[in-house]
Amino acid sequence: MDRILNVGIVGFGLSGRFFFSPFIELSPKYRLCSIVTSQTKLVKNEYPKASVRSCIDELLDDNSIDLIIVASPNSTHFDYSQKALLAGKHVIVEKPFTITTAEATILIELAKRKSLILAPFQNRRWDGDFLTVSRIIEDGILGEILEFESHFDRYRPSHDRVEWKNLDLAGNGILFDLGPHLIDQALVLFGEPEHIYAEIQSQRINGMVDDNFEVHLIYKGTKVILKAGVFVRELGPRFIVHGRKGSFVKYGLDPQENNLRNGMKPDNELVGADDSENYGILHCEINGKVERDKIQTLDGNYKAYFENVYQAIVGNEELIVQAKHAKLIIEVIEKAYQSNEQKQALPFK
Repeated sequence: MDRILNVGIVGFGLSGRFFFSPFIELSPKYRLCSIVTSQTKLVKNEYPKASVRSCIDELLDDNSIDLIIVASPNSTHFDYSQKALLAGKHVIVEKPFTITTAEATILIELAKRKSLILAPFQNRRWDGDFLTVSRIIEDGILGEILEFESHFDRYRPSHDRVEWKNLDLAGNGILFDLGPHLIDQALVLFGEPEHIYAEIQSQRINGMVDDNFEVHLIYKGTKVILKAGVFVRELGPRFIVHGRKGSFVKYGLDPQENNLRNGMKPDNELVGADDSENYGILHCEINGKVERDKIQTLDGNYKAYFENVYQAIVGNEELIVQAKHAKLIIEVIEKAYQSNEQKQALPFK
């Protein structure tokens, strides 16, 4: 019989409520024990068996808790993760992993010293659109990749509904919020860049944090463009990939977030299934013939993330999303801010 891991979640906002709790609750390998939040009524309505705690210290003092999920505001990620590791708990930490690479290094060394799993939550490696793009690139269908463009655009001219995200605090802003998704996916596909160039802006009226970025990761022979903004009412492609043999263009964002927010449970077979109207277009030369076809999107599967974390904790598998990967993301973000300030491309290392 599989060991069951007792889980405590810190925070019950978007991440805690939709990206963590449903997966932990439905998995037979985890037990949702406690949630740290002030939203007691909401938790009791949705997870009546879970206890509500007022602070993370109550989880740290609970010897029955095996895994703590840090889904609190960005500025708390380092402190809460460090406390959890010091208390002997395994940790999943929502992006951004930390605010600085120095903090990331401290957590990595602490987890290693304590022989604990420290798992960054880069769940969008299991987006269906990214899985599809990855397979096309890995299969060599497009040949050598010359240009890769990835967008996470929205039309949200008003300030974010969660007030802390609008404050001028370290770790806030769209580059720390959405940047880790796009950067992680690019690093998975192409590795460390040689140079980084970035333009980062605040476009909202009276905005206190950045809400638009364009980051270029420059490789020998390949250009990677990562973009996100909040004034994009007419959405363009999610991915644009050009290779020597052809192109792949994909519209539409992976549906899992909307599925979960609309009340679907992770075990619903429709979760992660893309609409056919959003299937990507593959236009390339295959066996000497130029073809232009719709490609069915692979199903997204966030459940695979939690399965891998479980297997890593019980010692059966290597962690797929490792803390060193998340540290690299923070290095890219730091270099992007430096590039924006200096108005030039900078060597990554």
